[in-house]
Amino acid sequence: MMWAKAPVSGNVSAVSARTAADRRGFLVDGLRPVECTACGTCVLVKKSSQHHTSIQWQTSTDNCAEYAAQNKPAALMDTCSKLRASIESLVSEGLLEVPDG
Repeated sequence: MMWAKAPVSGNVSAVSARTAADRRGFLVDGLRPVECTACGTCVLVKKSSQHHTSIQWQTSTDNCAEYAAQNKPAALMDTCSKLRASIESLVSEGLLEVPDG
């Protein structure tokens, strides 16, 4: 059975290539390294809009004092305020692009 939105007579390898390109676009393209000015942790950041920020941690959160002060897993916490401030500082300086302005 074919997926309803897949091309009926389309080339499967072409569809697969477009799917891989879409995945790259969402997960990798546009990510920029950002270093927290407080603890030095480096993360990958992508601003999709003024209100949407994607952050990919490349290391553990062990160096972050704000995360260490919490008694819950880092995955259940928002980004620490100092990292958020580091990101917003780059945005305000024009060093981290925001697509919608």
